[in-house]
Amino acid sequence: MDISVRKEELTTYACDLLVLGVFLKEKELSPEFAQVNEALEGKLVSFMKEDKFKAKEGSTFLMRTHGKIGAKRILVLGLGKKEFVSLESIRQATATSLGVAKGLGIKSVTSILHGSGIDSLNSIDCAQAMVEGAQLAMYSFDVYKKPTKISPIRFDFICVPSAQLRQVQKGIQTGELMACGTLLARDLVNTPAQDMYPEKLVKQARMIAKGKGTIQVKVYDTQALIRMGAGGILGVARGSDHPPFLVHMIYKPKKTTKKRVALVGKAVTFDSGGLSLKPADYMTTMKADMAGAAAVLGVFSVIDEVAPHCEVHGIFGAVENMPSGKAMRPGDVLIAMNKKSIEVLNTDAEGRLTLADTLGFAVKQKPQAIIDLATLTGACMVALGEEITGLMSNNDELAGQVSSAAQTVGEKVWRLPLETNYKKLVKSNVADLQNVGSRWGGALTAGLFLEEFVEKIPWVHLDIAGPAYAERDIDPYTKKGATGHGVRTILAYLKEF
Repeated sequence: MDISVRKEELTTYACDLLVLGVFLKEKELSPEFAQVNEALEGKLVSFMKEDKFKAKEGSTFLMRTHGKIGAKRILVLGLGKKEFVSLESIRQATATSLGVAKGLGIKSVTSILHGSGIDSLNSIDCAQAMVEGAQLAMYSFDVYKKPTKISPIRFDFICVPSAQLRQVQKGIQTGELMACGTLLARDLVNTPAQDMYPEKLVKQARMIAKGKGTIQVKVYDTQALIRMGAGGILGVARGSDHPPFLVHMIYKPKKTTKKRVALVGKAVTFDSGGLSLKPADYMTTMKADMAGAAAVLGVFSVIDEVAPHCEVHGIFGAVENMPSGKAMRPGDVLIAMNKKSIEVLNTDAEGRLTLADTLGFAVKQKPQAIIDLATLTGACMVALGEEITGLMSNNDELAGQVSSAAQTVGEKVWRLPLETNYKKLVKSNVADLQNVGSRWGGALTAGLFLEEFVEKIPWVHLDIAGPAYAERDIDPYTKKGATGHGVRTILAYLKEF
């Protein structure tokens, strides 16, 4: 999608669709809306009243202009009450307008800057939110479909005051980067496991770093993992024909800094459950079990342009969890990189075994913060549903920073406790730890298990099992399939670190 900002006359600029936003119960029309209504001889307001359009959030009103202005059609978006308009409602509204345009086969969309005039919002953030909503709404994964000719949509911001022009351009640039990283993560997760196995994740990491002097990639193969004592990664990978890898991506800003963040992603490219085999219906979306690593790769794909003022380490252990005569068995004991022993009671609780090693590896980088993203537990989905990430942390300040970043970009998170009294549930009779707890509080015991591998470093665990893959349409820019959840939250966090 081609996105730009123009200083053209609102009523004369030629386009297929002109998008205006209105607030619920707003008595006075905005200058832009009044200008268009006047050019249409008052018919815009008249027809809206005739159709009883109230401007409730998410509502739309569409009409043709019959050549009276440059735009062929006008789409009015209901933004809800002005005092409740947020960046997320702007994001959703823009996505709605692009959905309408796509349905009509429209080639050019022009929009005013939604949120302009609201004291609590600035032009940069509003433009960024609109671009995110537009780009994410237009995403489709068509790699395996018969090719069709689809004309790209041109999206223009118009009639932006001169004082806001530079801010809007900056917001467009940031929104493009946020969306680009998210869309890459969507593509990786949507790709079937037949074409997205551990070697392919390694290749993707190297492709991202190619030609970028600020990013390095180190890859550790099976022999290196044996020398490192990465028993968790090696144990999970035993049943698969695909060898495991530990991938370490390093971003170093041009200006030397002591600030360092480690991002750890779960990278199980397909999870059959191993010998603790999943039911067939539960396997259909298990290509998405590497969504945490996909989010890390999405972040690194644009990190050079976002340019955070800190060193960033991206770490994941790429494996496939399959049943075979070589697969780990319930009752086996694995030794993680930090020398802790783990009794495997359920081979379908494999992600935490790979994270035990990758978190331990992250600790060795001596970061000031560790954030992991993992499609870890169905229990988190039982607690929070399909749309909300469970956040657990050993540090209130870091938890607050990540939560704030998520709220800014419209990704839902909810903090869950690391209940000290539940630690005994992951203690084993034959090893230091066991990889599952009791039937109850499974998301919490998984978090407590991971905490054993981060030492005292401030750490946030994001259980993205629900929102990483939408099994139904969630909102105007989140359709069925991979969502890229977490990419924009991490980028927003890194910008402020």
